[in-house]
Amino acid sequence: MSRVDTAPARSERFATVLTTVFAPAHLVIGVLPIIGAASDTSAIRGLGWGTLAALLVGVLPYTWVLYAVRRGRFSSPHIPDRAQRLLPLAVAAAAAAGGLLTLAILGAPQQLIALLVAMLTGLVVTTTITLRWKISIHTAVAAGTATILTIVFGPALTASAIIAVTTGWSRIRLRDHTTAQVLAGAILGTIIAATVFIALR
Repeated sequence: MSRVDTAPARSERFATVLTTVFAPAHLVIGVLPIIGAASDTSAIRGLGWGTLAALLVGVLPYTWVLYAVRRGRFSSPHIPDRAQRLLPLAVAAAAAAGGLLTLAILGAPQQLIALLVAMLTGLVVTTTITLRWKISIHTAVAAGTATILTIVFGPALTASAIIAVTTGWSRIRLRDHTTAQVLAGAILGTIIAATVFIALR
């Protein structure tokens, strides 16, 4: 009996871990330095560019979200309530636009600029959809990240798609999204990454 009772609990805990580890902010903060390092003739200099981008576009808005959670404005950093997502998405879009402008003025590598434009595009599109429907931002960012890594580093990185698959499963398992919302997010993230990033890099 205990096995039957505890298996769903273990599954839910694992899903919670996946949802947290592969949260959109974590992926954004992680991928920007990686792409930055691959975008400059000096990997160290590129890493610096990517780290600056991660700070402006990822760390700052995420810190605001965590602060808002502590103050009780949101129930969790994942913001399960669709109606509450609009302000954080607007803050993230403003941070992305500000980061993009700053790095463009400072002369950051074009490939990194292309990634920032793709991220901003994704934010604008998902925010627009979120006005009416709770599309999965987790899977949009996870799929977009996997697509970007594959474009930059080659077919071997298609294995990174497992991030999107496991993240999608976790969102469904936690009942935060329907299967349709998860699939729509993954498709949207892939399309934006494959079009905007390739066109501008």
